[in-house]
Amino acid sequence: MPEQPPYLRIADVLRQRIAEREWTPGQRLPSRAQIAQECGVGENVVRRAQELLISQGVLEGRAGSGTYVAEPRRRVRVVRSSAREQRDDSPFRADMKAVGKNGDWESRTEAKAPAPAEIAARLGVAEGDLCVRTVYEFLADGRPVQLSTSWEPYDLTAGTLVVLPEGGPHAGAGVVNRMAAIGITVSHAVEQPEPRQATAEEASLLGIQKAALVTHIRRTYYSDQGRPVETADIVVPAALCEIVYEIPTGR
Repeated sequence: MPEQPPYLRIADVLRQRIAEREWTPGQRLPSRAQIAQECGVGENVVRRAQELLISQGVLEGRAGSGTYVAEPRRRVRVVRSSAREQRDDSPFRADMKAVGKNGDWESRTEAKAPAPAEIAARLGVAEGDLCVRTVYEFLADGRPVQLSTSWEPYDLTAGTLVVLPEGGPHAGAGVVNRMAAIGITVSHAVEQPEPRQATAEEASLLGIQKAALVTHIRRTYYSDQGRPVETADIVVPAALCEIVYEIPTGR
């Protein structure tokens, strides 16, 4: 088997020393030079190991001060379930209420945004076709815990009361209920989750370290006629949230 990269080995060493309470939450770690000397590696190896642990929420980097053991935080549970689309209230608000937090969101909508190539492919439209683009920041007790960018084909809702997802009489009702209001039945959604590192912009909005681990979910809703009616890119930070999928079973 190929040998483990040195920085991964050092990350395991640091993680183990934290687990054994050699360093406790809030405590500053020794300098990189000291750790490098103790472990027999270069300082760059230690730096990469620490950056990995920072992205995983194990360590916390403080500019001009050093690297510290991160304080444990209770992660917010984010439930992904088609059954929850039928709730009268927002599923996100329900998730936050279950952990004693107040759930809310902020949004901004661009009514006629040209579809980029990837979004066009997901919606089954031509590149450059007009879409309604809505950017969301989901908040728990006022702090951002999730990001989402939603795209809907403009020709699908143009001239209706649901053209703006967060405006009009159906504001905030969700894709399924809004589409039902104009006679479109949403039959299912497809979600593709994958882990990656946060971009600089995402890290800034979420208040996490640059390149921290996030789950990127590509979600697309389909009508009962097979047409994509909405697609979204959802970003969930691993250090702040845990993702749980509910899979309804019925006959």
